[in-house]
Amino acid sequence: MNLVVGLDVGTQSVKLVAYDPAARQVVATHGHALDLIAYNDGSREQNAEWWIYAIRACFAKLDRNLRERVIAIGVSGQQHGFVPVDAAGDVLATAKLWCDTSTQQECDDIMDAAGGVQRCIELAGNPILVGYTASKLPWTRKHRPEAYQQLATIMLPHDYVNFWLTGQRWMECGDASGTGWLDVRTRSWSAHMLRATDASRDLSACLPPLVRADASFAIAPAIADELGIPHSVRVSVGGGDNMMAAIGTGNVAPGMLSMSLGTSGTLFAYADHPVVDEQARWAAFCSSTGGWLPLICTMNCTVATESVARAFGFSTRDGDPLIAETSPGASGLVMLPFLNGERTPDLPFARGSFQGMDLNNFTRGNAYRAAMEGATYALRNGYDAWQSAGLRFNAIRLTGGGSHSAAWRQMVADIFDLPVEVPVQTEGAALGAALQALWALWAHECANQGNTDIAAIAREHVQIAPELSAQPNARNVSAYQTHYAQFLRHLETAKSFYANHQTPSAA
Repeated sequence: MNLVVGLDVGTQSVKLVAYDPAARQVVATHGHALDLIAYNDGSREQNAEWWIYAIRACFAKLDRNLRERVIAIGVSGQQHGFVPVDAAGDVLATAKLWCDTSTQQECDDIMDAAGGVQRCIELAGNPILVGYTASKLPWTRKHRPEAYQQLATIMLPHDYVNFWLTGQRWMECGDASGTGWLDVRTRSWSAHMLRATDASRDLSACLPPLVRADASFAIAPAIADELGIPHSVRVSVGGGDNMMAAIGTGNVAPGMLSMSLGTSGTLFAYADHPVVDEQARWAAFCSSTGGWLPLICTMNCTVATESVARAFGFSTRDGDPLIAETSPGASGLVMLPFLNGERTPDLPFARGSFQGMDLNNFTRGNAYRAAMEGATYALRNGYDAWQSAGLRFNAIRLTGGGSHSAAWRQMVADIFDLPVEVPVQTEGAALGAALQALWALWAHECANQGNTDIAAIAREHVQIAPELSAQPNARNVSAYQTHYAQFLRHLETAKSFYANHQTPSAA
């Protein structure tokens, strides 16, 4: 009768999933929408208190009898964000998010100080890309000097939620590898990268201790009372949303490919060793299960389809019927969906655009299809780098909001020419957080008994929905080869146009 809860603190909303391990069933799902602060210079921010308010709201929606059955909580959070916290635990400024592109100059400055892109890869396994946490520190020093002066602890979004839940400060290696400071090969902080970020300050003193992936902590009694859950609840270390989605899609052993269609789009795969690319064509992250998670991230996925739907006055819930009225290639209409700038490819100052418009093809159906295709092509472009490196996969596990669309599932199968599988619980990050909480609880209760295999937990609890699967359509696969090549030609033009583009001024 016990329940584990997964919280997914995303960009657009906070989601709560209550999972019954004995029944292998999600017994409740609740969500609460979040606002976004956006400026013309590429800044994207949120108030950390919004996340806490949303968590309270989700628990308030959970039936009291279910709340009393909760035994463990896991937190998934949007990666790369920066929550500056003082010694008393108070937040000093709004949190800059993963999709914030205002810090490109700071990225360049850090990499120059470290000795260049290749030196960063040697030191930590990754360059400092726009959106990574490291670049937000010198930006804050420059634009929010009082907050930087009082800074005592650097927290990522899910770290801050854990701090609120437990009163304790820690990090785990999965989300920490998205800061740009963690040497993913050794799972330790790179002193050189920290000095390159700020040579005048010991930033290591601001970083919480790194803990094991299966660690857990007691919930603070006052928070337990506030949420209406038992004082005995344990809080697992949690992780970044992609790391939690890997668990929630069963991607905790080599050979599987997962794709998340959320605000951002991601591809990720489990590895039992560091997978560092000398050309930095993908992120060489750690997993939140003790392994590694090579990852390709695009900054624009459902944000593109939602923006088009909003502009044309319809809901994405009605998007599939519009797609059915169109054909692959959207009659020549191509969208470069770089509304937030882009990380893969590395075009932080790029903006979205439609290409190939004529008097007949610029309809809402074609525009919506072009947005969906553009977001999928961008992921395929990153996947091509994995293929060139010899990585091969037999199927795609799909998660995130976009996986609810039958049209998008089929499109992914056709553009990648791979079968698509969808877990029964499509909100993979929240489920993954719940399963990590279960794993950590067992590790706590069964210490030294060797009975806490996360792969076994995933095999037992991640169920596939056969009715949501999609097989590649041979005719569409052939058509998309031509249309994808057209997208790549437009992409090359955009790379040239935005190569020396400067950051727009703030509003």
